[in-house]
Amino acid sequence: MNMYRADHVGSLLRPPEVLEAHAARAEGRISADELREVEDRAILAALELQRAVGLEIFSDGEYRRSSWAGDFSDSVEGYVAGEPPVAFHWKMPDGTPAEHGGPVLAALRTMPQQAGQVIGQQLRQKRRLTAHESAFLKQHAAGPYKITMPAASYNVARGFKPGITSLVYPMRADLMRDVASIMRAEVQALVDEGVAYIQLDNPHYPDYIPQDRREQWRAIRIDPDAALREDIAGDNACLAGIDRQQVTLATHICRGNARSAWHTQGGYEPIAEQVFGGLEVDRFLLEYDTERAGGFEPLRFVPKGKQVVLGLVTTKQGALESPDLLRRRIDEAAKYVPLENLALSPQCGFASVEQGNLLSWDDQRRKLELVVETARKVWG
Repeated sequence: MNMYRADHVGSLLRPPEVLEAHAARAEGRISADELREVEDRAILAALELQRAVGLEIFSDGEYRRSSWAGDFSDSVEGYVAGEPPVAFHWKMPDGTPAEHGGPVLAALRTMPQQAGQVIGQQLRQKRRLTAHESAFLKQHAAGPYKITMPAASYNVARGFKPGITSLVYPMRADLMRDVASIMRAEVQALVDEGVAYIQLDNPHYPDYIPQDRREQWRAIRIDPDAALREDIAGDNACLAGIDRQQVTLATHICRGNARSAWHTQGGYEPIAEQVFGGLEVDRFLLEYDTERAGGFEPLRFVPKGKQVVLGLVTTKQGALESPDLLRRRIDEAAKYVPLENLALSPQCGFASVEQGNLLSWDDQRRKLELVVETARKVWG
């Protein structure tokens, strides 16, 4: 297991030509091969950006996806029309409600789990989730690279709608078994291909923190405490039996990221002991860019030897954080997790949906440079 001191969540701002090519492909104006050529060129540029700023781990920017979760939903059949099981109220970084019908809502339509689709048929896998991504990275990345996938718990939490899904999967745990089986096979395939870093994104554990969200779960007869236990067990099932000698297994715990908007707040304390103590990953990427995430005290539940990547640099706004403040916050976190087990990253991706957050390419570069420079000053 490697200790990547300067990390990043994975997605990068798409250049205009990628967005244009995706639209053209959706309208039938270009072929799949022509789209792939545009994506390939853009990914090579993204890899050069990561090399130039000094990152230790590479990604393809998720340029082949319409959203961070697209690899799962694009690879299976089984989604049908249906509203999400619980409603999110998206807010901009300053706390104001995201404009209804505006750019945030439009961006969310790229995700089936937010666009009026839930799982309503038996899942059937059409293709592997990430083989088309990992092969190109293996050929072109200048160093170890990561592959990201939505956590099984995300696919279940956003996909299981009582009265629709339950007609096919009577219990939430029944759906989790099928989702975890698909994810487990993909993780094994990536390990067999020599992928150095596999990241399960957005397990919906923070859904069980805010009291109003917990009430929403109870209103559809899903016990949030039981759901959290099921989610942790399901995400662990995706990693069961994996040989960890040559791979880092990680998770990124998210609080919403679409066009710079967010949807969840509250410190990790209510879920920390179960999640940090029970999830069998090597590395936790945690959002800590605002007070919405609370303090570092819940990190006391992180088991000895596990790694914590502090997401202290926001991707939601272009203003740069103070290097001195970042170093002070790392020192604060080191009261709960030894400094040698900490790393630094942006709090989330720069483009969880392909339209991207509200900052520029130059802002993105400066943010990544800040992560690398700070990591070098702290850890050498």
